[in-house]
Amino acid sequence: MNPEHRAHSKHSDTRRNPFGVMDVPDPHDDDVTKFAVTADLKGSGDDVNAKEWSTDSNADAIAGLWRSRWNGGADPTIPDDAPGKWKTGVAEVKTDGDRVYLFFTWDNGARRGLIDAQRQGPNRLIGKYINLTDPKITRPWSGRVVDARRIDGCWTAGRLDFRR
Repeated sequence: MNPEHRAHSKHSDTRRNPFGVMDVPDPHDDDVTKFAVTADLKGSGDDVNAKEWSTDSNADAIAGLWRSRWNGGADPTIPDDAPGKWKTGVAEVKTDGDRVYLFFTWDNGARRGLIDAQRQGPNRLIGKYINLTDPKITRPWSGRVVDARRIDGCWTAGRLDFRR
């Protein structure tokens, strides 16, 4: 991922996330907790994210470069988009203790998002997403680290997955 995602702000030293972009507001509010209870991510072989869709190289740690995709909503800036269509892009994951930050783009990098999640046990991630291009859009997100090449994720209207 290119350093272009860094925001140039006099307030960047007070941010929680390591990307220097706007923080996700209240990443563990009541909506996130309620959604996490309903998120059913088992990491099984028949999960929609189990089938290989990324050709990126193998890796042995969660931090690093990934491919991202999401569905469940229509992006009004993309012609002919629909909720069932996958929006794909690149992503970068950074960790800080039990915090996991997932910065991702779609629409050829024109749109950007950030997930601020907390580890709950060895495989579960619970947090919130912010659309950095349209910051009024925030949604709870829940994920399961299946292995170093696959993170199954969902938000309130669909999927938001990562592969490499």
